[in-house]
Amino acid sequence: MKFTPILSALLLGSLSLSAAAATFTVEKTPTGGAVVKIDGQFFTELVVDQANKPYLWPIIGPGGQTMTRAYPMKTVEGEQHDHPHHRGLCFGHENIGGYDTWAEAATFGESKNPKTAERVKHLGAIKHRELKDIKEGETASFTTVSDYVGPDGKKTIEEVRHHTFKVVGETRLIDIDIDLIATEGDTLVDDKKDSGLSIRVPTNMAVEKEKKTPGTGKIINSEGETDADAWAKRATWCDYYGEVDGKQVGVAMLNHPKSFRHPTPWHVRTYGLFTANPFGTQSLDPKAENGAVTLKKGEKITLRHRFIFHLGDEKAAKIAEAFADYAKEP
Repeated sequence: MKFTPILSALLLGSLSLSAAAATFTVEKTPTGGAVVKIDGQFFTELVVDQANKPYLWPIIGPGGQTMTRAYPMKTVEGEQHDHPHHRGLCFGHENIGGYDTWAEAATFGESKNPKTAERVKHLGAIKHRELKDIKEGETASFTTVSDYVGPDGKKTIEEVRHHTFKVVGETRLIDIDIDLIATEGDTLVDDKKDSGLSIRVPTNMAVEKEKKTPGTGKIINSEGETDADAWAKRATWCDYYGEVDGKQVGVAMLNHPKSFRHPTPWHVRTYGLFTANPFGTQSLDPKAENGAVTLKKGEKITLRHRFIFHLGDEKAAKIAEAFADYAKEP
């Protein structure tokens, strides 16, 4: 086929337009958090002042769907109203240094159970201290520094969390790299089921909206295990997809080979909780060795994960290939 100069210029212009990279901006909020936008449109917000932990919420996927449950930040008819501590995309641990940042006061409501009262006594917080190293452009990134504290405000450890935001093809990516640093002295990081990096998916996207009430969702991991069979199993990645606003969409979480105890066990539930938990070895599998570890002062645990928000299922989004690429990154 022979191209005229005018046709060639039009084709080149079209290719340049279709290949144009997204532009990210990061806007600080008055509370110390940040709003991330893609080409001027809202992508997600770092919320730092509404709970005992920071979290990203809401997160908008590539098809325009909201990829996180709204509760408890917002009441939406038809949503599940369980586990109020499952806030957007967040990290928590039931026992680091004797304190629980997984649960929060609302978790227990008005319960008078003695075991509940004991757990409430040990509720801690991840206190956001600093937002720094903001970068904008074809990707966006920033770093947060937080202190883990007990109910008396005494610091136990420090967390440095690096967030990176990208658009790759028809997917949106969020990389979360976390360092848990024993800055105050020797610190126990316990073996607990309720621990790790989490996202709570929308109710309709769950495998089960309620017990015996099916949703549209499907869970699958890198080993081919699905739905309830994927719970507590080790895998390099796990994908949770289903219908939101009439479209099939999903979120995959990838566990980098350099992450603590890779490949991680997955605390992924058919009702919509989706957690990478390398801490709860025996609590997830009674036959495994106890995974509690004591960090010496100055030592750290490094967690590296990538969230991929995609259209279609794990095959359409080429999650296995995406993990192969991610695993090569230093």
